[in-house]
Amino acid sequence: MTEATVAVRVEDLVKSYGEGETAVQALRGVSFTIPRREFVVILGPSGSGKTTLLNQIGALEPPTSGSLQADGVELGGLDESQRTEYRLRSVGFVFQFFNLVPTLTALENVALIAELTGGDAVDRSMKVLEQVGLGDRVDHFPGQLSGGEQQRVSIARGLVKDPPLLLCDEPTGSLDSDTGVQVLDLLRATTDGGGRSVVVVTHNSTIADMADRVLELRDGHIVRDETNASPSQAKDLDW
Repeated sequence: MTEATVAVRVEDLVKSYGEGETAVQALRGVSFTIPRREFVVILGPSGSGKTTLLNQIGALEPPTSGSLQADGVELGGLDESQRTEYRLRSVGFVFQFFNLVPTLTALENVALIAELTGGDAVDRSMKVLEQVGLGDRVDHFPGQLSGGEQQRVSIARGLVKDPPLLLCDEPTGSLDSDTGVQVLDLLRATTDGGGRSVVVVTHNSTIADMADRVLELRDGHIVRDETNASPSQAKDLDW
C-alpha cells in the first residue's frame, strides 16, 4: 500500500493518562492502516479505548508515544495550533448527541463551520444540507427537528469542509433503529459517493456487518482486524 492510498497509518500507538503508579494506559501499542475510501467500524465495550483512538486520529489530544499519520500528516509532532489546522482541513466530526447550537437554525449551525474554511459559506451549507435531505428544513432550529434530522445536520456540519476523513462517535447511539438505518445509509454514501474515509466508533456489533473493515478493541489492544468482503446494507442489519 503506497502512501498516496493511505488515509490513516498507526504504529505502536500508546496513550496514557496520569503519571507514575496512577497512570492508566488507554491504548497499548496499537497498530493498523486504513486505506483511503474505506468505511471502518471500531468496536469495543466501554473503557476499551475506542473513543480515545478516535480522538487520536482527530488530533484532539497528542499521543504518548508511537506514530500516527493521517491525511499525510504525522500527528505526534504537532503543536496545538498545528493540530487545530489539521482538524480544520482534514477532519469532520459527528457525535452521538449532535452538539448543535440550539439558538441557531440548521443552516446557521452548518455555516458556522463552513465559515472557518473560506467564502461562500451559506451556499456550501445549503448544498450539503440538501445532500443530507434537509433542503426544506434549513430554517428550523434544533428543537424543531427530530433526532434523526438533528444528526443529519451534524453530518452536514462534518461534511461541509469536504474533509478526507469523517470521524463518528456512536452516531446512532441516541436514535431508534429506523432512524439509525437512515443515518448509516448517509454515512456509507459519503464513502461510496464522496470518496472519503469514514471511521465509526460504536459498541453495537451489528453495525460491523456494513463495514469494509472492522477493528475491535479490548483493554487498549486490537483483538480483531478483519476485512468484510461483502458489506451489508444498513436496511439489512439485524438490529
